[in-house]
Order: sequence, then C-alpha cells, then structure tokens
Amino acid sequence: MVIVRLLLFLSLATIGVALVLYLFKRDRRYLVFVGKVGKFALIVLVAVLLFFAAERILAPVLAPLL
Repeated sequence: MVIVRLLLFLSLATIGVALVLYLFKRDRRYLVFVGKVGKFALIVLVAVLLFFAAERILAPVLAPLL
C-alpha cells in the first residue's frame, strides 16, 4: 500500500504544480499534461490494485504447492 500512497501523493503534487503554472502562464500545455498524468496514475493504480487482488485470491490456492 506504500506504493499506492506514494503514487497518489506524487500525482497530486505534480497535478497541483501544473495547475498553478497554468494559472500563471495560461498555457494549455499544462492542462494537457494534467490529463496525461491523471490517466497514467489511474492506469498504474488499477494495475497495482489488480495485482494485490490477484495475490489475495491466488495465495490460498498456491500456498500448499510451495
């Protein structure tokens, strides 16, 4: 869960900085960057959570084999 928290914190910090830069410079590139960071963070978050779910589901099945 540390990975998820770190990803969330870094994503929110990056989005916050990009939004502040957009407010000062009014350059739409920052809004595009916010969208890309949000999309990437969401994809990585879903992948990590799916890995955790698979681990919980498969651990009781695979544990006796080890």
